[in-house]
Amino acid sequence: MARTVYDKLRALQDVLSRKFEVEKEIQEIPKSLATKTELLNRLKKSYMDKSGTHQATATRIEDIGQKLVDAEQEREKSEGQMDIIKTQREYEALDKEIKDATEKEQSLRKELQREQTSVEELKNVLEKEELMIGKQEEDVKEEQSKIKVKIKEKNAELKKLQGEEKKITPGLEEDILFKFERIIKSKSGIGIVPLTKGVCTGCYMILPPHFVNTVRRGEHVEFCPYCSRILFYQEDEEDEALETAIVDEEAEEEDEEEEEEEEAPEDEEEEI
Repeated sequence: MARTVYDKLRALQDVLSRKFEVEKEIQEIPKSLATKTELLNRLKKSYMDKSGTHQATATRIEDIGQKLVDAEQEREKSEGQMDIIKTQREYEALDKEIKDATEKEQSLRKELQREQTSVEELKNVLEKEELMIGKQEEDVKEEQSKIKVKIKEKNAELKKLQGEEKKITPGLEEDILFKFERIIKSKSGIGIVPLTKGVCTGCYMILPPHFVNTVRRGEHVEFCPYCSRILFYQEDEEDEALETAIVDEEAEEEDEEEEEEEEAPEDEEEEI
């Protein structure tokens, strides 16, 4: 196979690796906005819940205030009747009404004070959360603007990479391209690696001598049987010595097979 195929695959590896990175980055970009939006939604929900509590407390304050007015009027009415009572029994009954009204009045005043303190605290909390919501809304808008710019930049880079990919791929088999893309995605962007000293530099597994020799010849695109990456032969002095030994070993095996075939008929004649 012409060396240009391996050159194309190595060039394509760089393009595809970056292309897949950019695609992943485009998918990741909106996540920062999602986080800020989720925080904003939580703040708004918290504000709405507290606002509802604040309104309910304000309503209770009005109700308690009215009850307090009624209790005060009831006490004053009872106290006004003190001047017209005639018997001890009437006095005792009226005195009890005044005490009950006074106790009720005091209880309502304490409850009113608690609710007023609570509503004031809620008001302060709501004011703070309003400021936080406003700040978070600004952050969300700012993030939306940043995301638009980032996505535009990444899409421009992606389009450029796709253009480079189209320039490289002509002449490469569709089946090889399909497998190569899958390998790039699953092997951290490394889909083609050199074979040196009989070892795949992708997974560092020692490969059988006959397979190493097949890769060295480069007649077809070969995939590592262990990591599935495409292999290409990379020469150096040690590799040349190793491959020469492999070729010699295979040649010796072929010679031995031929000798055995030639000797076989003579053995048969002797037996006859």
